[in-house]
Parts: sequence; C-alpha cells; structure tokens
Amino acid sequence: MGKTIRFGVSLNSELLEKFDLLCQEKSYQTRSEAIRDLIRNVLVQKEWEQTDREIAGVLSMVYDHHQSDLAQRLTEIQHETHDLILSALHVHLDHHNCLEVLILRGPGEQIQKLSQKLISTKGVKHGKLTLTTTGQDIM
Repeated sequence: MGKTIRFGVSLNSELLEKFDLLCQEKSYQTRSEAIRDLIRNVLVQKEWEQTDREIAGVLSMVYDHHQSDLAQRLTEIQHETHDLILSALHVHLDHHNCLEVLILRGPGEQIQKLSQKLISTKGVKHGKLTLTTTGQDIM
C-alpha cells in the first residue's frame, strides 16, 4: 500500500453541509474516510465496465417453488455455469416462496449474462445482481 498523501478539496458551504449530513448518516468517523469510500466506489464501478475483468457479485432471486419445473430449470442453468458460482444458499421464505442467493466470481460479462439468464427465467418474481470487486486493485 502506498503512503498517505493529504490534499485539499474546495466545496461550497451548502454542498459541504449535505456531505457532512451524509457522513453522519453513514457513520463515517471522518470526511476523509467518506471520500475514500466514494473514490473506491467509482473505481469498482469502472471495473464492472471492463467486462473481461474478474469481478465478484451476489445474485438474489425470489421465486415460487410451486411453479412448474422452475427450480429444476434454475438448477440446470447453475450447473451449466458452475465455474462462476462459489456458493449457493436456498431459504424457504414461506409455503410458496424461496429466496436463493448465489455468490459469483468470474469475468464481468459472464457474471452479468448468467445473472440476467437466471433473473429472466419465467417464474422468477424478483432478482437483483449486486456487483463488487475482488479487491485486487483497490487500496
């Protein structure tokens, strides 16, 4: 890790007040830590845009397991791409609805294609992919 360097940031007072409120809401101890997080978030977003880079993500899906063959179709898709799936968690929310959470890692384009294929499978009520970094290039 490189050495810490101080630099100044100029903001108008209204923007600074809003930023301070955000820092308080998010429980940042200092403005510096909040700014570091903002910078990291932009750098991670940039990683996602480079679809050949390795990324990590969490895919969550809610579906009715009584829907004809839906669980089987989702399992088949997952087996076809098992190399991208690090872990899976299946939770019974109620008599009909299940929550499935997949931890994914691999090339960005493949992660996004797999997620979209699962989310768009007929019978999936809701799905969301949350991307993050593998942490290799973030300080």
